[in-house]
Amino acid sequence: MSLRIKQCEIPEVLEFESDLFHDDRGYFTEFHNNVAALQLGFTRTFVQDNLSRSSRGVLRGLHYQLSPQAQGKLVRCVTGAIFDVGVDIREGSPSFGKHVARELTAEKGNSLWIPEGFAHGFLCLTDNTHVMYKFTSPWVSHAEAAIRYDDPSLAIPWPFEPTSVNAKDLDAPSLSNARSNFEFDPIHGIEVNKRDLNATNLTLAHDHISLDRISVSLH
Repeated sequence: MSLRIKQCEIPEVLEFESDLFHDDRGYFTEFHNNVAALQLGFTRTFVQDNLSRSSRGVLRGLHYQLSPQAQGKLVRCVTGAIFDVGVDIREGSPSFGKHVARELTAEKGNSLWIPEGFAHGFLCLTDNTHVMYKFTSPWVSHAEAAIRYDDPSLAIPWPFEPTSVNAKDLDAPSLSNARSNFEFDPIHGIEVNKRDLNATNLTLAHDHISLDRISVSLH
C-alpha cells in the first residue's frame, strides 16, 4: 500500500493520502500505518481514537487542549465529507490566526494532521458523516478550550452557514479573548511546550525526503 504526506500552506499541518483498493465487495484502505509514516519522517504516536457521527450542517469546533495536555490530531472522514480546518494559535507564529482548510472525504482517503498549538473544527457537508480522530494525548476536561468558529478575524470560508452548533461552541470566545498558552519557537518552528512536533521531524529528515511531496510504497 502507498502513503503520501504533503505539507500544507502552514508547513506544520500535513495532508496524508492513502490508496483505496476497490473490488466488487467495496473498498479497503489503511487509516494509519506507523511503519510507513516513520519512513516518511513522521514519528508521532497516538494514544486515543475517537469516532463522531453527524448530519449535514453540523459544525464542531474550534477545539483544542491547553499545554501540557495539548493534543495533536490526525483526522479522517470515513463516511461522507467534511470541510476540515486547523487554526494556528501559537503566539509569535508568522501564521498566527491563519488557517489551513481541506475537504476530507471517504472517497479521497485523505487525512489532516493538526498539531499541538492549533485549534481544530469541521463542518459536515453530507448526512451520516462519520469522522475518525487519532490523538497524541488523552482528553482532559480541565484543559479544554475553544474559539468561536465564525470569529471575523479568522476569515474562515465555511462553505455554508451551519445549521447545528452546540451551545458550548456558540459561547466560545474570539481568538483575541481565548485561553491559550502556546508560543512559537522561531528556531524550530514549533510549539515550545511540546518535545516532538512533526515540523522538527521533517527538518531532521530533510536530507532523506522531499518536503514538497513524500511517499513510500509497502509490498
